[in-house]
Amino acid sequence: MNARADMLESLYRKLNRRRYVHPDPLEFLYKYESPGDREIVALVASSLAYGRVAQILKSVSTVLEGLGARPMDYLLSLPPGKLSRVFKGFRHRFDSGRHVAAMLRGARRVVERYGSLEACFAEAIGPGDATVLPAMQVFVGRMTELAGGDCGSLLPAPARGSACKRLNLMLRWLVRRDEVDPGGWSCVRPGQLIVPLDTHMHKIALALGMTKRKTADMTTALEVTAAFRKILPDDPVRYDFALTRLGIRDDMDIDAFIENCEG
Repeated sequence: MNARADMLESLYRKLNRRRYVHPDPLEFLYKYESPGDREIVALVASSLAYGRVAQILKSVSTVLEGLGARPMDYLLSLPPGKLSRVFKGFRHRFDSGRHVAAMLRGARRVVERYGSLEACFAEAIGPGDATVLPAMQVFVGRMTELAGGDCGSLLPAPARGSACKRLNLMLRWLVRRDEVDPGGWSCVRPGQLIVPLDTHMHKIALALGMTKRKTADMTTALEVTAAFRKILPDDPVRYDFALTRLGIRDDMDIDAFIENCEG
């Protein structure tokens, strides 16, 4: 390994641990053993993962309380028209209970048609696809169509060039399996994942020389992913959790790490 790879691997060994997960919406997935429940929880937790961390955790908790102990069974048994009533009055920044209800209605109809969210995604991805991007476009399109309503900002638009940070986060959680990421999906190879690019990861990628692009869009996310793939071809998203702890946790210093990178 070169010096950069050694530094990243050292950070991974130090920070890629469950005790560093809080505060992160990923923590909600650990409460669900059923693959069906876990993918619904991953969809909810990732779709609301924008804004202040404290508000994200509160909003995810509120939606999951509405879905009960078995989210998949609840979704499939509840008349779709009642979802709006369950989440009436809910608000998370730009999104309302109406948007959450629409997204979950789409998820329910996907499960009814394909058997699971994973089965829908599996039908869209090919073994020769270098990344999940083509499948993401199909998956979001099907979800949006079947939602039968406005999902607000909860579902991304890959075709418009969005970095789709939250959807890539969901895929990281469901595809990778280690001490932090619980896994559960087998239809995607870890090597096909795209880095969930946010402001923290973009700042670090610039410091590491993985991109020179100033916009955190899908083109930049693919460029950064390609740079990580040179280090780990089969797992380019391996260091995402450890690196983003630097920007999320108050007891860690992203600027000191970047200074070290630049040095």
